[in-house]
Amino acid sequence: MALKSVPTRGRTLDHAALVYDLLEPVLLLGKQAEYDNHIVSLLGLKGAHRVLDLGCGTGVLTRMIADRLDAGGEAVGIDAAANMITVAQKKRASRNCRFEVMAAESLSYDAESFDAVVSSLFFHHVPLDLKEKALSEAFRVLGPGGRLVIADMHLPTTFMGALVSHVSRWFFMQPQIGENIRGVLPDLIEKAGFQRPEIIATYFGYIALFHTLKSHGSSHAN
Repeated sequence: MALKSVPTRGRTLDHAALVYDLLEPVLLLGKQAEYDNHIVSLLGLKGAHRVLDLGCGTGVLTRMIADRLDAGGEAVGIDAAANMITVAQKKRASRNCRFEVMAAESLSYDAESFDAVVSSLFFHHVPLDLKEKALSEAFRVLGPGGRLVIADMHLPTTFMGALVSHVSRWFFMQPQIGENIRGVLPDLIEKAGFQRPEIIATYFGYIALFHTLKSHGSSHAN
């Protein structure tokens, strides 16, 4: 039975699923492996960890995480776009790597059921209120001390980064990009209940790599 995309006001990439694996390395200027490995290194993975990948696309990062876990661990990728999940299941599902059609702002998982939550280039596709809901959901499903790692568009740090960011915002008619490049993510992450995120690195002058933790004993702030 064919999978069905789930309703969301975020922008999904169903139309790009079949070519996404060709486009992503180009968009990341040949640095995809370095970029993905840096993200994975921040997750503090242990063999039995459960990791959730928000907006996983075709599952490249999800599978990379799964391959670093043992039989007791699991990487789960979710995306609202059914075509993305279909490609991910076909190309990258494994014994401890699975994919589900699901919106990040409405997760079906139990509270404190994951050790880490990760997201790469997802949050600039969703409007401000859904950014908030997705981060609140990430907080809810993370166990105490769990890690949140996000790589996404943020305040540009170079002229070229600013040029790419602003051209993308207007060319793709995505006000959600405008939100990101105004620098909203750190405050939203903290508002969801996490510790103030640290920017570990910046790629291409406009993609920031954020890392933070869910403090032991913390409860949802909103």
